[in-house]
Amino acid sequence: MNSARKFNITINGNDYAVEIMKIHEGLATVEVNGTVYEVAFEAEKKVSKTPTLIRTPAYATESERPQSTAKPRDNVGKRVKAPLPGVILELNVREGDSVKAGQVLLIMEAMKMENNIVAPIDGKVQTLRVSKGDNVLEGDVLVEIGG
Repeated sequence: MNSARKFNITINGNDYAVEIMKIHEGLATVEVNGTVYEVAFEAEKKVSKTPTLIRTPAYATESERPQSTAKPRDNVGKRVKAPLPGVILELNVREGDSVKAGQVLLIMEAMKMENNIVAPIDGKVQTLRVSKGDNVLEGDVLVEIGG
């Protein structure tokens, strides 16, 4: 940064004519009453009150992207998980009910759409971990089905 800034300052009753001639990467060239000095300094870092936005990384291929959504294959077996964050709208089964593979266990709203959550296997509802109106996160266990 090249710029000329002139100041008249008084220190302990003595007057000084100061000209800042050049500032570059922590080194300033200043002239005080006709004498040139090289002055090293450490700049004060400004703290921004505005939060810094940190974006998630972009991935070049689909295989690089972490797989965080519960896939149908994740629901094979006893635990039925939420595929997305949402709200439970309806419960179609109770603990102890027998269910068939493909039967709608509950309906949840996710991203302004109703989603049918179905039984992945035949069996009996052992544990119903949600109630109507509950908010669930992606991957939360909704229902446990036993043989």
